[in-house]
Amino acid sequence: MDTAYAYQYLLIGLLTVAAIGFGVAPLVLARCVAPNKPSPTKLAPYECGMESSGDPWIPFNVQFYIYALLFVVFDVEVVFIYPWALVWKDFGPAMLVEMVLFLGILGVGLAYAWKKGALEWK
Repeated sequence: MDTAYAYQYLLIGLLTVAAIGFGVAPLVLARCVAPNKPSPTKLAPYECGMESSGDPWIPFNVQFYIYALLFVVFDVEVVFIYPWALVWKDFGPAMLVEMVLFLGILGVGLAYAWKKGALEWK
């Protein structure tokens, strides 16, 4: 095995460990250092500085979740289209065909959601 090739994987591994460490270290440090003195006042739920009233476990309309899911799907689509728009001329017509196919698949998904009535507010 080529040592330069293995060295690249070692660097990727070290960066992965460092990224995980940067995420976990503050959580562990806060758990170890922060004081933990619960009281009824601290444990009481509140909304916007006011005491809450009513049952917090009310059912939400599933329509909110469908809209959120569709938003995420099309938001991720924009994340893929932006870099493509910057480099598509360098790769020729094959890159254009691939993006048209990608947009077509997403369009079929949108048409399906529209036909099923997922975009109609009831």
